[in-house]
Amino acid sequence: MSHTPHELAEEFPEHAAKMHELKQSDAHFAKLSDAYHEVNRAIHRAETNVEPTDDFHMEEMRKERLKLKDEIYGMLVA
Repeated sequence: MSHTPHELAEEFPEHAAKMHELKQSDAHFAKLSDAYHEVNRAIHRAETNVEPTDDFHMEEMRKERLKLKDEIYGMLVA
């Protein structure tokens, strides 16, 4: 298990400029980005035992992060 946060800029470095642009111009993208950041930070805190959680909750958070990441990526390549 990696305890490295999965920030969007690190996940999609080639789309950094487009992410910045979409955060400014597309409210839905901004909402997705904020939701991704929130769940990603919660996962990181759980992985590092700052805010421990059970396996079921961890799995649910990871699924949510993946769902958000997929939707964000779809908007970046559209």
